Amino acid sequence: MEKESVSIKRFILVYLILMGVFFTFIGFKPLQRIIDINGIYTNIVVYITSKVIRLVNIPSTAEGSIIKLPSISLDIKFGCNGLEAVMIYSVAVIAFPSTWKKRILGIIAGFLIIQIINIFRIVGLAYAGIHFKKFFYIIHIYIAQGIMIAISLSIFLIYIYNAGVQRKRAS
Repeated sequence: MEKESVSIKRFILVYLILMGVFFTFIGFKPLQRIIDINGIYTNIVVYITSKVIRLVNIPSTAEGSIIKLPSISLDIKFGCNGLEAVMIYSVAVIAFPSTWKKRILGIIAGFLIIQIINIFRIVGLAYAGIHFKKFFYIIHIYIAQGIMIAISLSIFLIYIYNAGVQRKRAS
């Protein structure tokens, strides 16, 4: 029991330190002037999402962080581009005791799943913005954000289950 307590404390400490480092790296203005990871990431997400929106027969164009649609424009910010969810998930995977091979595979798989779901989330928001304008705010803030949090947590729980099961088999 004592060993588990130390392991949990270690996880929390590593998680908090890495979150501080990553959020500082993303948000620190002098570093942003050198390389704006959030800006680059957002532009890629906006470009891909705009292409997917066009596949569902909604005209759209991408300009920087903005997706322009027939009757609404979506400005994709840090919390909406999926980077925050990926960072929170990835830091948790790194902090969880496992082999580096499992961590890297977990981060890659989680990144892909989170980003694919996030792109479809933004497509859904575009659809809602066009066809259900009066509900857009509620869908965006309460439903779409909640879905991303639940998905990120679920993916992490699947990761720790698989990493834990394999760790027990190795013991």
